[in-house]
Amino acid sequence: MTDFLIERPEFNIETGEVNCHYRLGEHFFTEKLELGVGFDTDAAKSESFARALDLAAAILGVSYFKLRAPKSIDATALKLTQAAQNLVRDVYENGLGEFYARNNLERFGQIQYHFRSAQNSAALAPQIADALVLVGGGKDSLLSVNLMEHASLSFTPFAVNPKGPIISSIERIEKQPFYVRRHLDQKMLKLNTEPGYFNGHVPSTAINSIIASLIAILYDKSDIILSNERSASEGNLQFDGREVNHQHSKSFAFEQLFAAALNSIVGDAIRYFSLLRPFSEINIAELFLRSTKFDGAFSSCNENFKQDAIGPAKWCTNCPKCHFVSLIFAPFISPERLTAIIGTNVLNNPDKLDPMRELAGLTGHKPWECVGEILEAAAALWQLSEQDAWRDTIVVKTLAPELEAFYGTAKLSAVWSQLMTPSAQHAIPPHIYNSIQTKELGNAN
Repeated sequence: MTDFLIERPEFNIETGEVNCHYRLGEHFFTEKLELGVGFDTDAAKSESFARALDLAAAILGVSYFKLRAPKSIDATALKLTQAAQNLVRDVYENGLGEFYARNNLERFGQIQYHFRSAQNSAALAPQIADALVLVGGGKDSLLSVNLMEHASLSFTPFAVNPKGPIISSIERIEKQPFYVRRHLDQKMLKLNTEPGYFNGHVPSTAINSIIASLIAILYDKSDIILSNERSASEGNLQFDGREVNHQHSKSFAFEQLFAAALNSIVGDAIRYFSLLRPFSEINIAELFLRSTKFDGAFSSCNENFKQDAIGPAKWCTNCPKCHFVSLIFAPFISPERLTAIIGTNVLNNPDKLDPMRELAGLTGHKPWECVGEILEAAAALWQLSEQDAWRDTIVVKTLAPELEAFYGTAKLSAVWSQLMTPSAQHAIPPHIYNSIQTKELGNAN
C-alpha cells in the first residue's frame, strides 16, 4: 500500500506564509497558511517555532492521508519530540476514528510511523498575559468569551477561515480578532469526490489548535483557550476494538496529550486548556442563556461550515446539533425565545420524535455530531415534562413516558442534579479558574 510522506514545512518570515508539502503515491499536495505579519521575528527564528511548525505539518496532513489511509507514514523530514510523536499517533488513529468506522477501515495499532526524534526545546520566555480564545460561532466559545469578559481577563478572539456565525458573533465581542487563512490543496478536494478515494471526518479541533499554537508563539500569547465541555469525552460506538468518538480532539484525553506536546516545545510559556471542561452541556446552556448578547448572531449548526457555506448565522433545524441545542436550551427559556434563536420550535414537531429518541438513547447510537451525552438529552427531555411551558409539546408529551419507563424517574432526577454540578476534572490554571465566578455571570445584553 502507498506510503504517506510528510515533507519539511516552509515558512516565509517576510510574508508570514507557511507551506506544508505531502506525497501520497503519485499525488503531491501543498497546503498554505497565512499567519499574518508584524510578529516577533526572534520568536519566528526560535527552535520552539521550528518544532511547532513540524508538528503542524504532521497534524494538517490528516486531510491528505485519509484519501487512501495507508498503513505507513514517513515523517522523518520532521523533528518531533517524544510528546509530539505521541500526539501525532493519537491524531492519526483516534482523531480519525470516525473516518475509519464509517469507511469500515481497520487501522488502530496497524499504522507504522517513521519519526526523527528531537529533544525538548528550551523553554520560551514567559509570554504577555493575553490569551487566544478560539471562537467557533457557537454557544460554547461565546460562553468562554462572556466568562473572560466578566473576569476582566485579557484575550484575543481567534479563528481559522472565519465565516457566518463566527464573524457575526465576533462583531459583538468588540475586540480586534486574529484570523488565519488556511488554503487546502484543491487537488485533494477534487479527489475526495472520485472513486477509489476515501473521504470523511477529520479532527478539526486538533488542526485549529496547532495553528493557534503557531500564532501564540509568533505573537507572544500566554494561553490557548478552548471551550470543550466534559461530555466531549463520551464516545459514539465501538469499532475495531476501541471506542470511537466523533469529538475525540475535544476530549480531555486529547487536551492532555496536546498540552504535553506543546509543553515539550515551549515549556510553561504557553498553556493549552478548555475553559468549559468542568461543565456539562446543560450547565453551559444555562450559563450562556443568562445573556442575550449573542442572540441572532451565533449558531451551533455545522451547515454554516461546509465548504460552500456563506452568509450570516443560520440553523438548518434538521441536524442532530440543531435538535440537541434546542433540547438543552428549552429548560431555561421560553418557547418564544427558543423559536427566535433557532427559527422554529422543533419540540413541537412530530417529525422530530425519532431523532430525539436517538439523542436520548432510546434507539440507535449517539449521532456522529458534536452533541452532548445521551443522558444529558434524556434528562433535559424529562425536565421539560415538569415545566408548564413545555410539557404539552409533541416531543415532550410523547417521549416523557418512554424515558421514565426506560431510565426511571429517580435516575433522571439524579442525572439532572449531576449535570448542574461542575466537575473537578479540568486543566484550568488556578488563577483563571478562581476568577471565573459563574454564579455572578451577569444578565447584561
